[in-house]
Amino acid sequence: MVVWGIFIGFIILFLALDLGVFNRTPHVIKTKEAAIWTTVWVTLALGFSGVIYWLFKEGLVENPTNLTPDVATLKYITGYLIELSLSIDNVFVIAVIFSSFAIPQKYQHEVLFYGILGAIVFRALMIFFGVALINKFDWIIYVFGAFLLFTAFRMLTHKETEFNPKKSKMFRFMKKLFPVSYRMDGDKFFIKRMGIRAATPLFVALIIIELTDILFALDSIPAILAITADPFIVFSSNILAILGLRSMYFLISRMLTKFRFINYSLVVILAFVGVKMILSHNVEIPEWLSLGVIGLSLAAGIVASMVISDPNPPVVNED
Repeated sequence: MVVWGIFIGFIILFLALDLGVFNRTPHVIKTKEAAIWTTVWVTLALGFSGVIYWLFKEGLVENPTNLTPDVATLKYITGYLIELSLSIDNVFVIAVIFSSFAIPQKYQHEVLFYGILGAIVFRALMIFFGVALINKFDWIIYVFGAFLLFTAFRMLTHKETEFNPKKSKMFRFMKKLFPVSYRMDGDKFFIKRMGIRAATPLFVALIIIELTDILFALDSIPAILAITADPFIVFSSNILAILGLRSMYFLISRMLTKFRFINYSLVVILAFVGVKMILSHNVEIPEWLSLGVIGLSLAAGIVASMVISDPNPPVVNED
């Protein structure tokens, strides 16, 4: 528990420095700044694999699945790449939400910051219950595997439709709970109008982002549980991927139209992980192969998006 406490303490420290020091004043996150912070978070997350190796080598963390230091490190990196790749879908949805509610760019980082806090809590709970289910009921891994295969099939065959947050059930339900104002007042989440306390678009966007992250977690948590049921590896790789999501959003949200084939990469990853879960009790797939499939799938999607020209290129606003 000491290791868990230290890890969570560092996460809290990083978040405090992020909002309280580096981004104390709301401002527009430029592409260069986003690229620097994305590099920092990815480097930190990959560097943490050395900590994983050391912890398991010295026996400083509980090891319920009896992993060797080498295997634990590979599982951590594989799990991190899975979570990072599946986070790309979050970026697309977040961009639509911000656009729908006309959230100014200088306030988007603050909304994402509080969204990350909620995501950490929700994912920690889902990881806890997911690991408990797998350890208690062996057959639940088949359910998770089938669910991932269904998700991959649906992603491949489902016709792309425009997501409109203002017409979503989540937004209609929120309007029944409390008054909603369409006026912004700086970075305030609530304002008073005619003596009535109403939620601003900032708060509405935050809640919808939180709820959609829960839906995305239904895919990502089973996916990483296919790699390992070790709670510390699952939690650390998941949280470090989430922490890098904010800077990644500001980096690639301006290039959404260039990643036309990335969804196919996610289909391959989800299908592979689903098959791995279903075969886990009979066939042992090496960790290096899992890592290779995930890395190759992502690289293929990115390269294909850059090389193959779009016959119907959309008009992109450069502002």
